[in-house]
Amino acid sequence: MVVGEIAEAVDLLVVGAGPAGYTAALHAARRGRDVTLVDRDGTDGVGGVCLRVGCIPSKALIELADLGARAAAAGLGLAAPDLGAFQARKRAIVAELTDGIRSMLGGADVRVLGGELRFTRPDQAVVRTPDGRAAFVEFRDVVLATGSRPTVLPGLVPDGQRVLDSTGALDLAELPAAVAVVGAGYIGVELGTALAKLGAAVTLVEAAGRVLPEIDAALVRPVARRLAQLGVAVLTGAAAGEHRDGLLHVRQGEQETAVKADVVIVAAGRVPNTDQLGLDRLGVTPGPDGRIPVAPDRTVRPHVAAIGDVSPGPALAHKGYAEAPVAVDALCGERVAFQPAAVPAVVFGDPEIATVGLTAAAARAEGLDPVVTTVPMAANGRALTLGAPHGTVQLVTEAGTGVVLGLHVAGPHASELVAAGTVAIEMGATALDLADTIHVHPTVSEQVQEAAKVAVRRAQAPRDSATRRIQ
Repeated sequence: MVVGEIAEAVDLLVVGAGPAGYTAALHAARRGRDVTLVDRDGTDGVGGVCLRVGCIPSKALIELADLGARAAAAGLGLAAPDLGAFQARKRAIVAELTDGIRSMLGGADVRVLGGELRFTRPDQAVVRTPDGRAAFVEFRDVVLATGSRPTVLPGLVPDGQRVLDSTGALDLAELPAAVAVVGAGYIGVELGTALAKLGAAVTLVEAAGRVLPEIDAALVRPVARRLAQLGVAVLTGAAAGEHRDGLLHVRQGEQETAVKADVVIVAAGRVPNTDQLGLDRLGVTPGPDGRIPVAPDRTVRPHVAAIGDVSPGPALAHKGYAEAPVAVDALCGERVAFQPAAVPAVVFGDPEIATVGLTAAAARAEGLDPVVTTVPMAANGRALTLGAPHGTVQLVTEAGTGVVLGLHVAGPHASELVAAGTVAIEMGATALDLADTIHVHPTVSEQVQEAAKVAVRRAQAPRDSATRRIQ
């Protein structure tokens, strides 16, 4: 209790209404818990960054850009893209999805409270509401799901006009003539590719030695070739400096280059939102990277759990979705653990890249004996009809058993194909299982089956045959 204030008793408190948070709130309500969901933006914040200003809006932009590129490749003339109309369509998509989530929360009797939350002691927090009030809540259990925000670079602070973060980039109502994207990870590549297809002159500025440095180089090669075809300039080993007079100053070693850029988009990663919560009052200490160490059941200490971008592991919405019920069940007294065999990841570039499970190098690091089978996308009939023959399917299996260890795809619809690999890994399936599963013809998914067939044939070949194990 705080002198002069009456703290409201809350059974289960969820902080953050993004994918992890609202999933946790709904699961807890289904379990019979009385749930209060606090988000800085209240009901307007439902869906979080991913739904409102990230994943969903970016895919809408990517689809618009792809439509124009495919039409141009087919010799069809389309009007220049209207980003103003796109913004209206984007808002409609977001509104439909967020309305659906708000409806589910309301139907589950989850109370949504808007305001900035800060912990005042291990079982209490204060919420500064938009009207200036201080609402104190005293909770039994709490789930931390406050997500992440774009990294801000010194000298390139977003101003909403000439320097933008990824959120600002997706709010563009007019296409800039020249754009510099600082950071060539998945966000930078996705935005840069889409804007180039829409007609902007794009430069990617990346500190590492190549684009998508966190992904296997073999999968990145077709993306790098496509960027070149689109006219995207790529500066690697580069540090972005000041942006002034329509120029971004970039240093590569001892050389400085001035890149024309009407707009600079900073896509240099994200940082977890843990620094303004007063976690010390909660008895929680984030790690050096701002993430909160958690046990396998996603608890930090008794009555406290952390999920989504604030917890260790990849900052992916689908990871947050999967963590949420585990954390809630743990807070309800169950013995549970978040132990997925694999978490898939996707880059929605051109071509798409999707990866799940172990690469050959990671498998060897774990003491396994991997066999890698690679088949080209150019041999797939559906890929050819799509005009997207670039890329590969790479299947990683265990020598001897044929158990699927990883699936890595660069090509059309890779984001959909990776689910087959995820299921195979979770189920302990083998290459033979995939090879003997009937796949629809003509589809790109047949190329996963083809990789499995090749892996089986190689495993069955005599030891002195041309079977090749990639070391």
